[in-house]
Amino acid sequence: MSRITVLGEALVDLAPAGGERLFRAVPGGSPANVAVGLGRLGVPPSLVTGLGEDAFGRLVVRHLEESDVAVVVQPSRFTGMAIVTLDEAGVPAYDFALSWEPSAAPLPDGTVALHTGSLAAALGGGPAAVEAMMAAARRSATVSFDPNVRPALMGPRPDELARIERQIGLSDVVKASEEDIGWLHPGADPLGIARGWRALGPALVVVTHGSAGATLLGDTEIHRPAPPVKVVDTVGAGDAFMSALLAGLDEHGLLGADGRAGLGGAPAQALERAVLAASLTCTRPGADPPTRADLIAFTPA
Repeated sequence: MSRITVLGEALVDLAPAGGERLFRAVPGGSPANVAVGLGRLGVPPSLVTGLGEDAFGRLVVRHLEESDVAVVVQPSRFTGMAIVTLDEAGVPAYDFALSWEPSAAPLPDGTVALHTGSLAAALGGGPAAVEAMMAAARRSATVSFDPNVRPALMGPRPDELARIERQIGLSDVVKASEEDIGWLHPGADPLGIARGWRALGPALVVVTHGSAGATLLGDTEIHRPAPPVKVVDTVGAGDAFMSALLAGLDEHGLLGADGRAGLGGAPAQALERAVLAASLTCTRPGADPPTRADLIAFTPA
């Protein structure tokens, strides 16, 4: 029985494999990565996503099921692709080919939280369906949202800002990176913007600062630095953070209608584990979120 339902894209990352013409096919997509991370941490997830009846779609389903993700497929003309390039610091850039737009669907039985965001909440007719599910889910479940801004695919900044603020208003938990906030509000203080977001409705807003760690804004503000690690690349680090944060909130009984009142008092341990999960993911190539055993055994450099 699924405890957390994730709504959003699953696709194949075509990642560099040596030279300019060689790529390897790696299952990915921010929401799919979050679902995989939850499964590896022992929190049963469902993923509502769009996949084609093709080789890449079968590859993605196998990958998800290996991490105990229950896959709810909405048909798509083809399975989405993201062509990944890395800069000298290992920071990824993406070019996308997508065909799926989500349609509203009932939550699986036993769902205590709905997580969404990224491209499914931004492109085409997707926002309307995603927002309908967020609004419906909030009656009985906690709603979490990660805007995961992709500037190359976004519309005019004012339009995207209006959409994201509307979706923040439908959320209980929001996670955003400094880069996300910097694109939406150039030159602004990220924590100042996050405080304004809290006033829109969420009980909890978390800002990630890359190698500087993360800040949780609830009833109080808590910052935790990231441990020093040898970075291979940063692909999937934010998604691993989100998975571990949700798993921590679930562990402390803060998900679901009964837990919502306590979200603002989320413990520092949930933030600390999320930072650790993101840091560990940076030491491995690609989106490879940790298991619970990985986190216990992880000793930063």
